[in-house]
Amino acid sequence: MKSLLAYLQSYYRQATEAEKEIITYWLQNPEKSSRLNIRELANETYTSTSSIIRLCQKLDFAGYKELRSALIYEAAIREKENHRQIEDLNKEDSLEHIIEKVTLRNITSLKSTAQNLDPKMIRECLHLMQQARAICLFGLGSSLLAARDLYLKMLRINKLCLIHDEWHVQLLMAKNLGPEDLAILFSYSGMTHEMIQCARIIKESGGKLISVCGFEKSTIAKTADYNLAVVTNEHIFRSGAMSSRIAQLNVVDILFNAFINQNYECSIKQVSKTHILKDNEQELVQDLNKMTLGRRE
Repeated sequence: MKSLLAYLQSYYRQATEAEKEIITYWLQNPEKSSRLNIRELANETYTSTSSIIRLCQKLDFAGYKELRSALIYEAAIREKENHRQIEDLNKEDSLEHIIEKVTLRNITSLKSTAQNLDPKMIRECLHLMQQARAICLFGLGSSLLAARDLYLKMLRINKLCLIHDEWHVQLLMAKNLGPEDLAILFSYSGMTHEMIQCARIIKESGGKLISVCGFEKSTIAKTADYNLAVVTNEHIFRSGAMSSRIAQLNVVDILFNAFINQNYECSIKQVSKTHILKDNEQELVQDLNKMTLGRRE
């Protein structure tokens, strides 16, 4: 089941100023919010009941009553699991605090992303990957790292993949895509200008598009046939990708392992075939085999 609070976070960047006030209040006070009626919430957020109703409908709820029920459920889950609040790093943090905060942020991002992923959608994405003549991968910055990781993994099982670091080459790849091809585009914000151009050209060219974005209402996510949403606590304007990068890599691992699972025998043979032995690795394997046989005897 998708986390409502994660959904609110993903919508926040596209919200109006009044909507941001309401969403911020929900995110900061989920337990208290679940006990407020619509007039009380309007007073607390200095907005109007009509603004709240419109926001609920934009979020695909019938009205405030339905969203409030979802908040009550989420508040109960949070209380049961006793989630620790993840604070932002600050100047006074000790090394121990930095280790704890960064680790907790990454763990929370992985858990939230897992909650948000729809198995049915992943199965449909795997079908597209299986049927595609070629898989073209797109991304810039840290998102390109996730794309390149998927490229190397698919190369191990001999699935034709294309990738390039240069954006202009990515643009040409997008123009050359056809109905038999699949594009997988990585963009945390879903609003990077260059990637928006690629996404639109991919669809105009007739190719299928899977996006891996952090914001489900972003331009790229809405352009894609399927969006595998990553959930993090990072802001768009961040010093460097941290939990978003790890969440994207986790999605890559899920896709790759699920793809292998669907084609298990063939994929395992290919992984063995493409394994590159390191120096002295063969000798180490033989020594380990001898040790294992010796223990059995």
